Amino acid sequence: MVSRNLMGYIRESAESLVQTENDMSSNASPIASHADRRNWQSDGRPIPKIEDGLRYLIGGEIREWSGDQQDVKSCLFFDWNGGIVRPSLGPAPLLDESEALQALEAAQAAWDHGKGKWPTMTVAERIHAVEEFTARMKAVRETVVERMMWEIGKTQADSYKEFDRTVQYIEDSVQALKVLDRNNSGFSIENGFLAQVRRSPFGPTLCMGPYNYPLNETFTTLLPAILMGNPVISKLPRFGQLLNNPLLEAFRDSFPPGVVNIINGRGGTIIPPIIQSGGIELLAFIGSSKTADKLKQYHPQPHRFKCVLSLDAKNLAVVLPDADMKVAVPQIIAGALGFNGQRCTALKIIYVHKSRREELITLLGEAISKMKAGLPWAPGVQLTPVADIEAVNWFRSLIDEAEEMGAKVMNEGGGEFVENFMHPAIVFPVTKEMRLFTVEQFGPIIPIAEYEDVSEVMEYAVESEFGQQVSLFGNDPLVLGPMIDALVNQVSRVNLNTQCQRGPDSFPFTGRKASAEGTLSVADALKRFSIRTLVATDYSEQNRELVNEILKSRSSNFLRTDFMF
Repeated sequence: MVSRNLMGYIRESAESLVQTENDMSSNASPIASHADRRNWQSDGRPIPKIEDGLRYLIGGEIREWSGDQQDVKSCLFFDWNGGIVRPSLGPAPLLDESEALQALEAAQAAWDHGKGKWPTMTVAERIHAVEEFTARMKAVRETVVERMMWEIGKTQADSYKEFDRTVQYIEDSVQALKVLDRNNSGFSIENGFLAQVRRSPFGPTLCMGPYNYPLNETFTTLLPAILMGNPVISKLPRFGQLLNNPLLEAFRDSFPPGVVNIINGRGGTIIPPIIQSGGIELLAFIGSSKTADKLKQYHPQPHRFKCVLSLDAKNLAVVLPDADMKVAVPQIIAGALGFNGQRCTALKIIYVHKSRREELITLLGEAISKMKAGLPWAPGVQLTPVADIEAVNWFRSLIDEAEEMGAKVMNEGGGEFVENFMHPAIVFPVTKEMRLFTVEQFGPIIPIAEYEDVSEVMEYAVESEFGQQVSLFGNDPLVLGPMIDALVNQVSRVNLNTQCQRGPDSFPFTGRKASAEGTLSVADALKRFSIRTLVATDYSEQNRELVNEILKSRSSNFLRTDFMF
């Protein structure tokens, strides 16, 4: 039996794809070519005609690439004339090593051994540049959101949310920096020394964001890095790179040349040379721990290579005997299946008490059956094709292995797929021998394990190689209290009767074990991309006079007492 949601997606996509010109014959190729895409529109909205895809930014210059390219296909697909149509959105550059090293040279020139215009600017001047950029960013909101839907399949509501949250993150970071700078505007007198302690940048920084949040997560590292004075090279994710192109002019015109460099291409080709050069001081990477390990090893002096990493997670939800299912079920659905489970903060395994197992599985199955599948812009859609066209093979391998070891798919149509759309699957019972028990599936699979004693849950948390978050569903304070005390030493965030998540962005976002290195949040990120630095002198009259003269003459942008509001 094919699930209603699966058939619904196929039917809706077929009905929503129409010809706008009559120059395609009825026996046309089932795959829409780059040349053909102008002839198609979907659900009354034309496929984006992206003509800026080959552009990238190095040293304040927007360049047009004429070398190797990749044809960026939409992750969305359509059933037309008995075949699958997957529209081409446009080309993207596959930059080479030479171009990557030019980006590094541009960042190093902007740094100029710490003497560059950007790293020596006042905080107020850097903030002004970022505010100018933000105003220009808001002007391309609709274009970025449209491309996000077509490139990675994020629903329209979530695409707008990602854009708006990114803008809010920038504005909150600016306010946090003002507070930080105010707090550092005075002097300390200790043991006969006079000193001012401020924060200064590290130097050229490499930022690499993930494809599931190609705008927001990219900016959560890039933005605080540049705010604190670091020139940045941003390597765009493999999916979601075209949606960043409308921002190139804003980057170019808002910051001095070389402060922001945006590059595209195969990571294995352009990233190793940059790091191997030793010219990068700090790496900000959001992705897998295996990739992070490789990146670290490329640096010739790993002891001086600073890293800010947000990595894998296998976030656990625990359904206790007294859990309120009216609360737990919607939160688990949202936590496990938001953006089809393609989130590091997604709930990736559910431990349910044996006494509530049947009830939970039934309610989860009913909830999934009501979720609407379809195109990202259709009203009420929650399930869309996954961003990585090949990912369904991975999902199915995990489900097939679990079934071979005795588990079952518990909901109607669970695990059925067409192309890169898969109907969410509830898999039970998941046991230690199965990969679903330990690996991060990063997709629409809800593995469920049952327990009788809470010690079984604690054993899982302790043995897991990841330690990002956990969600606890229950209401007995005498049970929850001791669990909290134990779990805060295994994960970085314990959520009570709510899903795992990153926000609000003012909260610290990090992880233990293999899940993170460093903390990303509005205030914490500013500190991660800078170092406490001080100017000190003995408290003699002559030196006090010298400091006063430097302040009066405003000859230093670091040593000053300006107060920011």
